Amino acid sequence: MTEGNFVDYVKVHLASGNGGKGSVHLHREKYVAKGGPDGGDGGRGGHIILRGNKNLWTLFSFKFKKHFKAGHGEHGSKNRSTGADGKDEIIEVPLGTVVRDSQTNEVLFEITEHGQEKIVLDGGKGGRGNWHFKSPTNQTPRYAQPGIPGKEMQITLELKVLADVGLVGFPNAGKSTLLSVLTSAKPKIADYEFTTLKPNLGIVQYRDFRSFVMADIPGIIEGAAEGKGLGHYFLRHIERNSSLLFLIPADSKDISKEYDILLNELRKYNPELLDKQRLVAISKSDMLDDELMEEMRKELDKDLQTPYLFISSVAQMGLSELKDKLWAMLNE
Repeated sequence: MTEGNFVDYVKVHLASGNGGKGSVHLHREKYVAKGGPDGGDGGRGGHIILRGNKNLWTLFSFKFKKHFKAGHGEHGSKNRSTGADGKDEIIEVPLGTVVRDSQTNEVLFEITEHGQEKIVLDGGKGGRGNWHFKSPTNQTPRYAQPGIPGKEMQITLELKVLADVGLVGFPNAGKSTLLSVLTSAKPKIADYEFTTLKPNLGIVQYRDFRSFVMADIPGIIEGAAEGKGLGHYFLRHIERNSSLLFLIPADSKDISKEYDILLNELRKYNPELLDKQRLVAISKSDMLDDELMEEMRKELDKDLQTPYLFISSVAQMGLSELKDKLWAMLNE
C-alpha cells in the first residue's frame, strides 16, 4: 500500500432517514356502511450503522465519499398497512476505528471486532395512523401523526493501526528498511528524517506457515507527546500494538539514552503503553566488529533493563533470531 493511500483520519457527514407519515383513511367497502378508521402507521427512517471489516486496513474509501444518507420510511396506507422502513446505510470501517463527535470531540465508540455493528444515528420513528386515535367519543378521527424527522451530524473517524508488533524509534533508525526485508511491504526508504509519514503494514512470514503483522510507525522525536513533529498522529498508532520493537542504530551516541527518551515520550502520551512487551534491536550492526560489539554488550547489560539483540537489515544479520524472539513474545 502506498503512503498516499493510507488514510487514518477523516470527517464524514451523516443523515438518517425521516419516519413515514401515519395514514388518515376511513374504511370503505360494499355493504360496510361505516367501516371506521383504518389508516396504518408510517415506517421508521433508515439508521446509519458502522460495521467492522477485518479486510479493510485504511479509511481510504472515505477520501472520495464523505456524505452518507439513509432512506426515508414509507407512509402508512389503508387496511392498517404499515409503511416500509427506510433502507439502513451500512458503512464498513477497518478494525481499530475510533468514532468521535466532530463538534464536541467526544469519543462515541470504537470498532475492534469483525462484524461488530454500532448505530451512529437512529432513523426517525414513523407516525401512528388514525386508527390508533379512535374512541367512543371520536369514532372517525381525521388526523394522524407525522413521522419524526431524521438526524444529521458530522463524525470524525480516526484509525489506530491494529498490528502485532509496532516498530518504534527515532527518524532514520532503519524501521522501513527492516519492514521491507522481513515482509513484502515496499515502504519509501531514503537517507533523510521523516521519510515515513504514514504507518506501513507488512505480514512477517514465520515457520510452519504462521505469520504476524508488523507496523512501521513514523519516527518519534523528543517532544512528540506534546504534538511536536506530528507526534499525536504518530503515537496513537502504537496504542493498539501487542508488542513494541524499539529500533536504535548502532552508530547512536548513547543507545541507553535514546531508549529512555523514547520510553519517556510513550509514558507522557499514555502510561499504559509501558505495560506492553518490549524488545530493543540495535540496527545497522554490520558496521560493528566483534570487539566493539562485545564492549557494547557489557555497557548495555549494565544500562538497559530490556532484552536486546544486534541486527542488520542490509546484511541479513540476526533476523531469524529477531523473528523467534518476537514470536515468543506474542505467544507468551
